[in-house]
Amino acid sequence: MSEPLIQARGLEKAFEKGRIVALRGMDLEVAEREFVAIVGPSGCGKSTLLHLIAALDKPDNGRIRVGEHELESGRHLSRYRARHIGMVFQLHNLLPSLTALENVQVPMFELGLGRRERKERARRLLALVGLGDREGSRPPELSGGERQRVGIARALANDPPILLADEPTGSLDSESGSRILDLLETLRRERGLTVILVTHDAEVAARADRIVRMLDGRLLGEEWAPRPEPVGAGAGAQQSAG
Repeated sequence: MSEPLIQARGLEKAFEKGRIVALRGMDLEVAEREFVAIVGPSGCGKSTLLHLIAALDKPDNGRIRVGEHELESGRHLSRYRARHIGMVFQLHNLLPSLTALENVQVPMFELGLGRRERKERARRLLALVGLGDREGSRPPELSGGERQRVGIARALANDPPILLADEPTGSLDSESGSRILDLLETLRRERGLTVILVTHDAEVAARADRIVRMLDGRLLGEEWAPRPEPVGAGAGAQQSAG
């Protein structure tokens, strides 16, 4: 069996000089190309865990390895983020003064791409998420679902192998949210992405391969999506029984 892409062991993280404890020995493994949903009540540490995987923060204790990167060491983290992580936020985090095309280009500056290559890549990504005709629009001119799709295009700007999504449908209506999930599943299948999604919505979590449940900063339990029964298996079983 191959090694998991992501391995976290005994992660601990507190804030405000220890007054707020977010993680209390959290363990997690994620396989390459897996789609994992992390669920739990507000304050259970879901977003903190996602931020540690993204190297936006460091654990107080414990180990976290992504591929060959030991994140707790604090070495080369900006390079790791630029080349391996795409992040989708609940509230989009788009720059309101920039067009959709310009917003998608923002992560590319760390890759050292030229202006023409940045624009061409951003155009391809906006077309990929169905917004090829809105590249000149600014965030206030877009719907919530459109802004989130720009956010997904931006998260893919550095061609990352890992996509982290923090409540990506939390601010959307059910129809827009369903479209975003469809898009994430399509991207995961076509690009071979590993997707980790944080949510409190059971219907959203049900779209994943595996649901990881958290409570009070710890792993509470896991559930795997049922595998579809092979076509004809039921009929064969009935014939055998008869």
